Amino acid sequence: MEIVHVAAECFPMAKAGGLADVVGALPKYQVLQGHIAKVVVPMHRTEFLYQQQWELVHEGSQYLGPQFFHYSVIKEKSNGLGFDLYLVDINGLLDREKIYGYPDDTERFIAFQNAVCDWINSWKHLPDIIHCHDHHTGLVPFLLLHGIDFKERLAKIPSVFTVHNAQYNGAFSWEQKYLLPACSLQYWSLLDWHHQINPLAAALKTAWKITTVSPGYLQELRSSAAGLEQLFENEKEKSIGILNGIDTSIWDPGHDPYLLFHYTVSTAKTGKRQNKEELCRRFGLEVDRPLFCFIGRMVHEKAADLLPVAIAQAVATHPQKISFIVLGTGEKSIEEQLDLLSGPLQGSVGIHIGYQEALSHLLYAGADFLLMPSRVEPCGLNQLYALRFGTIPLVRAVGGLKDTVRDMGDPGGFGIRFEQPHVTDIVHAIDRAVSLYYQQPAHVDSFRQLVMQIDHSWHSAANEYLQVYKSLK
Repeated sequence: MEIVHVAAECFPMAKAGGLADVVGALPKYQVLQGHIAKVVVPMHRTEFLYQQQWELVHEGSQYLGPQFFHYSVIKEKSNGLGFDLYLVDINGLLDREKIYGYPDDTERFIAFQNAVCDWINSWKHLPDIIHCHDHHTGLVPFLLLHGIDFKERLAKIPSVFTVHNAQYNGAFSWEQKYLLPACSLQYWSLLDWHHQINPLAAALKTAWKITTVSPGYLQELRSSAAGLEQLFENEKEKSIGILNGIDTSIWDPGHDPYLLFHYTVSTAKTGKRQNKEELCRRFGLEVDRPLFCFIGRMVHEKAADLLPVAIAQAVATHPQKISFIVLGTGEKSIEEQLDLLSGPLQGSVGIHIGYQEALSHLLYAGADFLLMPSRVEPCGLNQLYALRFGTIPLVRAVGGLKDTVRDMGDPGGFGIRFEQPHVTDIVHAIDRAVSLYYQQPAHVDSFRQLVMQIDHSWHSAANEYLQVYKSLK
């Protein structure tokens, strides 16, 4: 089977979040299962772009409204990622350093999707599946069926659309309808939601199959989906939740190239201690205290706005000393509030504003606990990385966090869950973890060994996606 994945990002070519990790891993596992998997993303000007060798495979042209544009498709030569990676270059639109955040993002991603459809339409053969990811590719299922230039050949290709985060839908005004490729007027209603052109809604209506990145998130979307709740309810019969996996060849404490000190299940106690010592040396923290970390975007949906108060309360009121390290970037107001903690809580709190892949790996390896108080978490990969590295997660029971972390108070449990994204709940979860650390150190060691052996690789998820594809043939 030949599968073409279409997305805005793909690790290690370009990454803004978990979407990149999924698009960079799932195709690899599909190839390992004997299939042909290809990934096509915009040609962002990233470090990876300049480190690889590329070959030109196609050139074409299309219109973005009244503007004619030329595009080219290049292919990474080495196949070192384990799948074929293609980049679409449109001069002046896609050749930028950032993935998102430009005033003309609507135009950029419409042009990208138009170019992808035009390129596939030029193939002598057709792929078996076109798998689109998030709203940046949400118009593709619609264009395959109803784009005047594409439908004759492409309408018969089954499309799968995966919702990674429904909080972002890419909606734009009908006044910009002229930007769209030509399509029959009778089908324009498929693009509409609440009197706007909504790419996510269009994908939900027209994709042959919808998946979400966890079963729990699929259920939540029917009651909380940024205005699309009724549509998720309407399309529930063609929807399925498939829990994300992680690439265990990359996230492996025994061979991680970012770590100085490697370890396995049997050597986890010593290995984690060595990595913790390195972390505490860098941030000026005491190594014998329980070390909590937060890794992620400092935004409302991650409940990062609660961190400054929660951390300050936990440090000030807890009778025993604890340490925190926060790594991430996001809303300036949250960054500034966290930065302010560095002074009065020096010796207990380390803050790194920005993102470093190497530091994130060291945090998973060296921290005792990972804190994820998210208001919204479709799947969550951080808790899966933490489990793989023997770090115990403290999570709010939402979405994929609820699906993957079982509270240690329950039979077979191994993490700490709390119900609400409130400071009180976060501090209570921290208190539970601290008590475990100081009063039951043997339990901490046993939990570490337990969680490191949980299989969250992509093998199972890749099989589930294969079953979805087969159901459409």
